[in-house]
Amino acid sequence: MSATALAEPRPTSPSDTEALQVIKRNGNLVSFTPSKISVAVTKAFLAVEGDKAAGSARINDAVHRVTEQVVQAISRRLKAGGRVHIEDIQDQVELALMRAEEQKVARAYVLYREEHARERAQHEPVEAHPHLTVKQASGRTVPLDLGLMKRQVEQASQGLEGIEGDSLVEEAIRNLYNGIDEAEVLSALIMTARGRIEREPDYSAVTARLLLEQLRLESVNALNLDTSLSLAEVYPQALSAFIHAGIRYELLDEAMAAFDLEQLGAAIKPERDQQFGFLGLQTLYDRYFLHWKGDRLELPQVFFMRVAMGLALREDDPNSRAIEFYNLLSSFDYMASTPTLFNSGTRHSQLSSCYLTTVGDDLEDIYGAIRDNAMLSKWAGGLGNDWTPVRALGSRIKGTNGQSQGVVPFLKVVNDTAVAVNQGGKRKGAVCAYLESWHLDIEEFLELRKNTGDERRRTHDMNTANWVPDLLIERMRQDRDWTLFSPSDVPDLHDLYGNQFRERYEHYEALAAEGKIELFKTIPAKQLWRKMLTVLFETGHPWITFKDPCNLRSPQQHKGVVHSSNLCTEITLNTSADEIAVCNLGSVNLAAHIHNGELDVQRLERTVNTAVRMLDNVIDINFYAVPQARNSNLKHRPVGLGLMGFQDALYALGLPYTSPQAVEFADVAMEQLSYFAIRASAQLAAERGAYESYEGSLWSQGILPIDSIELLKNARREGDINVNTDSRLDWTPVRELIAQHGMRNSNVMAIAPTATISNIVGVSQSIEPAYQNLFVKSNLSGEFTVVNPSLVRDLKAEGLWDNVMVNDLKYYDGSVQQIDRIPTELKSRYATAFEIDARWLVEAASRRQKWLDQAQSLNLYMAEPSGKKLDELYQLAWERGLKTTYYLRSLGATGVNEQAAPVAAPQPQVCSIDEPDCEACQ
Repeated sequence: MSATALAEPRPTSPSDTEALQVIKRNGNLVSFTPSKISVAVTKAFLAVEGDKAAGSARINDAVHRVTEQVVQAISRRLKAGGRVHIEDIQDQVELALMRAEEQKVARAYVLYREEHARERAQHEPVEAHPHLTVKQASGRTVPLDLGLMKRQVEQASQGLEGIEGDSLVEEAIRNLYNGIDEAEVLSALIMTARGRIEREPDYSAVTARLLLEQLRLESVNALNLDTSLSLAEVYPQALSAFIHAGIRYELLDEAMAAFDLEQLGAAIKPERDQQFGFLGLQTLYDRYFLHWKGDRLELPQVFFMRVAMGLALREDDPNSRAIEFYNLLSSFDYMASTPTLFNSGTRHSQLSSCYLTTVGDDLEDIYGAIRDNAMLSKWAGGLGNDWTPVRALGSRIKGTNGQSQGVVPFLKVVNDTAVAVNQGGKRKGAVCAYLESWHLDIEEFLELRKNTGDERRRTHDMNTANWVPDLLIERMRQDRDWTLFSPSDVPDLHDLYGNQFRERYEHYEALAAEGKIELFKTIPAKQLWRKMLTVLFETGHPWITFKDPCNLRSPQQHKGVVHSSNLCTEITLNTSADEIAVCNLGSVNLAAHIHNGELDVQRLERTVNTAVRMLDNVIDINFYAVPQARNSNLKHRPVGLGLMGFQDALYALGLPYTSPQAVEFADVAMEQLSYFAIRASAQLAAERGAYESYEGSLWSQGILPIDSIELLKNARREGDINVNTDSRLDWTPVRELIAQHGMRNSNVMAIAPTATISNIVGVSQSIEPAYQNLFVKSNLSGEFTVVNPSLVRDLKAEGLWDNVMVNDLKYYDGSVQQIDRIPTELKSRYATAFEIDARWLVEAASRRQKWLDQAQSLNLYMAEPSGKKLDELYQLAWERGLKTTYYLRSLGATGVNEQAAPVAAPQPQVCSIDEPDCEACQ
């Protein structure tokens, strides 16, 4: 007879008990199956009366009565469904046998239980705590199982150094109390390990593995699988169970069931769960895994496979492609953007990251655009709105013969809409408004984020950006005047750039001087530029982005105009009344492609080839919330392949960010990525056809991104651009491939902030320098201590990592510069964002920009800003041909974007670098 048979799962159970679950002795949950009681009781009778009793009517009747009594007793105790411990069930079997006056059988059953209890004690001894007890889900109070805690810590520590398992358990126990819920014991271990990350980075992996055990119990329970199985054993079953449950709960597309789930389940690699740090796994747990009634249905590798399957739905061989996509995602070599991770394979597969719109100068257009914002934000998209066409304050309204209130009142509505529609309840809605610098409302637009003034004309929850023509920079440098107009008087300026803009702008200035345009304002160009920099310093907004480089280097200038960038300033696509630009993002983990101190070019090639295919697939699979987005995306098929982990790559190469070698590496790595990405799109064109609007593009003219720099030079005055145009690769094969087959995508590359997906992978964000070497990161998943593992590794090699060093890092706000015993070389390598001259960031960005067909999210850091420094920095960005810049991070700022200090005893403050809006795209 098998007592544990009572806990074995079976596919179905009677309706009155189907909600019940059995808690096994190891704490795992399985379905309650009454038929197993009959089997156990039958075996008990046979053990006493012998095989001759098999089939006896008396025994069959007795078995039936005992089983019925047990089921009724359990059901009465848990009428509304719930959990019952296996020992409680066996207690009820004993009681029912006694009541049936089957004393011999009952005694045999008791002896059997005792015998197996002794066997379990020999093989799995329980090391009980002498004082503490825990409350099991069944309500039973039992001694705390120290042995289980130690085994969990031991398993979580395998392969890691510097982990003190016994002291970890002891410290966790100090946070427990008598009668604590059994499930909270594992949580206590997680919280204790989490608190040690600052002293030893490997505790991040320990914490992640303990969290993984917690997730395993939760997910396997939710899917009604055998919780006694290891992850390696449960993963193949979990995939199939999850897909069917997801379809049943109307979470997943029914087409997901058409995959060969057995084949895909066998392709899952459970060992890749060991790559996670705590921040990465906790972020997935809190915000990405699909759940039902609060329980996560996905395990990490099931999650990656679900995303891969969703992206392979329309492939000719979806199973093979899904495995290929899964291997890339789960290896951490590449990560899709957050909307793709959220929604791939679901019933609303909104996978795109960024949406750009142009708002028309009409009340219906304005509120139509606000409605579009709401619909796009609902499905987790970051928004960039071009508001330049809307007439300025004081302009005549023909329909009513009244005067316009200008752009600002409408932006207040946009701000409140972003707050109200919070991306499907998953994260804050986020939008950025763009305005060209000749718009008559520009001065009031600059003050939208100020903390003073009329609150009705302030937008504290949205972002703003200047769309700056080159002519303004030229006028500022020449100390000349600048004229502000209402777009209702100069409507074509919105669609002009380069020399055409210059000529038309000067024509309108002449008309104003002649009195033919009444509504205008003339100010010194330096005055406007100075105010732009002042409010940027004070509030972090509006960001400074450059209209002419975005258009003159755009491959799609034959089909329209780039009127703005997106929420994070890396997307540069055309917009119009009929087209909402859409971009699909993903990022290569550059750090994963450094091997033996060199860039692994072959690995990068494989990564990019698969990544571009995945991004192109998004376009056809994508759910489009508004028709203008669908129209634009299918016609032009833009994607934005970027990178992250640039700082980690420099660590692996032993290079300081502030070095010519780091700038050179930025150039070399970006050229390789650009080469492979453009070639991959051309190869897809050979397979699938070129994008619809290809003819007439710069691509069709043989002009690649590196060539388009010449177009920008020709439009600027002599000496106003200084860009390195060196290349190292033979681009001839790529040019020939494009000439033969065209391009599958109008745009291929853009470097996004990667605020969240870099956390998942466990590398530095995007192209960012290290914020600090020890700090507390705050995002929607909570607060996390972050310590630079590369620094710890190097300090250990020098014999310098100890508790004193941890305290020194806290005291000096995560900086190594004032710690005397750290070698000069390491001080240079581990200089942090505010210790780096921001001009190095611009130089590296310039080397990347020459290879990009779109732009990059470039934050600039300045510890002690001044008007002169800001002026020089942003003029340098313009001279180096950058298309856009992003936040100005300043320790001296007094506005809402002031950079909080990193962790410092005794009360750690929170780093605000992980802006919620950054996460909207990535």
